[in-house]
Amino acid sequence: MSATDSKKGLKDIEAAKADVRSIDSDAEELARMGYRQEFKREFSNLSTFSFAVSIMGVSSSVATTIDTPLIYGGGPASVMWCWFIGSFMCFCLGTSIAELVSAYPTNGGLYSASAYLVPRRWKPIVGWTVGWLNLLGQVAGVASTDFGLAKMILAAATISTDGAYVASNGHIVGTYIAILCIHGLLNSCGTKILAQITRTFVFVNLGTALVVIVSLYATTKDKHTAKYVFTDVNNNTGWSSDGLAFLLGLLSVQWTMTDYDATAHICEEVRRASIAAPVAIFEAVITTGIVGWLYNMAYVFCSGDLSELPGPSGYSAAQILANNLGKKGFYAVWTFVCFTAFAVGATALQANARTFHAFSRDNGLPDRGLFARLAPNKVPVYAVWLVIFISICMGLLQFASSVATVAIFALCAMALDTSYAIPIACKLIFRDHPEVMYKPGPFDLGRGFLGHFVPIVAVTWTTFVVIILALPTVMPVDQFNMNYASVITCGVLILSWVWYIAGGRKHYHGPRNIIAEEGHSPDSEFVVAPETTSTEDK
Repeated sequence: MSATDSKKGLKDIEAAKADVRSIDSDAEELARMGYRQEFKREFSNLSTFSFAVSIMGVSSSVATTIDTPLIYGGGPASVMWCWFIGSFMCFCLGTSIAELVSAYPTNGGLYSASAYLVPRRWKPIVGWTVGWLNLLGQVAGVASTDFGLAKMILAAATISTDGAYVASNGHIVGTYIAILCIHGLLNSCGTKILAQITRTFVFVNLGTALVVIVSLYATTKDKHTAKYVFTDVNNNTGWSSDGLAFLLGLLSVQWTMTDYDATAHICEEVRRASIAAPVAIFEAVITTGIVGWLYNMAYVFCSGDLSELPGPSGYSAAQILANNLGKKGFYAVWTFVCFTAFAVGATALQANARTFHAFSRDNGLPDRGLFARLAPNKVPVYAVWLVIFISICMGLLQFASSVATVAIFALCAMALDTSYAIPIACKLIFRDHPEVMYKPGPFDLGRGFLGHFVPIVAVTWTTFVVIILALPTVMPVDQFNMNYASVITCGVLILSWVWYIAGGRKHYHGPRNIIAEEGHSPDSEFVVAPETTSTEDK
């Protein structure tokens, strides 16, 4: 063996030892919160960052939602300025979330954090409320992402036939269910396989956005002027106020830049979770905000006559690409846009299943712990397929009304953002309460100006944007264009409270201390390092 090989072998051994020490430290931190280390920690820094970026999926998410500000909302100016303003506000929200994830690196995410951040008497009801809001928002996120992907795939078929093919409800729902089942099978694989697949998503996502930007600018002959892009407002909503129509464009940025806490829900599978997870969220929000603004700008500059959009496919983004790149160019680029949406669905399902696992583990579900059980490969398979089942039920609403399925997009942002605002507000109010005594993690904004300004902006913005997302996007309102997102959110909350009063409070008391219940000390030697380690990026 050469000296070089020997040095390489020693480095690999030291790296493996460092991984084991890191995993042991993570397990000890988890034990202090009362939980055993059940999952395998296979997500490295790169995999975690890729997960955080992929959950937002800027290249596909914008393509799915740009019609709301561009065609039905305030027009080009709404696209540009709603994204600019919204992404800054989402940065404050994402940073506040990252701070809490660093302090409480558990799969429960902000659901668990909310219960830890209030006095003892409020723990059950606050944890219960945030838990159900978060679960509702995440399921809506999985459903809306895969439903959007199904329509994106069929949009390509419509463009290929010059509008002769029009997807029926049966085709849409059938494609949607097939995508969900593929995602279910993928998420039934072991954590190591998921981590290896996930770390490629960031390159496809950002690479696709870059290709779209460059190709549109290179092929579009008649681009709009900067004045048109940044100042033109078209009110096609029926609302008398242009300002309100302009603000309805926030749906695109809020739906794209949500589910920040998804990375928190895989914390028990992440190495150095209290650092890696919050940093990944922080970096992902910045990356998505900047890339998304440039990506939106390219679509608007190259959009052509808005009266011809969204075209027969129903997607303005697809029609803009087809008009400027030609059919062959469109197929090549749209394939990667669709793959990005597939990656978003895969990561969203993984996070959602872990949330159900955490809520079941704390006796928040009437399932006798079924959805907290792990398969031999250390994956909550029952929880994975529960999400698939609920998502399929949501998709079946398409047969009743397409308006109901559109509401799922707003429902996702509304429920998730509300579940984020509550624990952030709780930290501001109760951090020094004797029954809370908040202890920050390594990622900390401190107690100075930023420690107050950033979370206050996050809570204020979330309150404002939830009101905007609850409004009908078209006036006058009737049964066919009503925004049912607020109705569904309030309905689920009311039913969950009734359930809590009727019986939930008897078995749910907030996050459990399982280790104490079993008579162990947090420092006991029950923590076992995973069977495998990896030496990928440090």
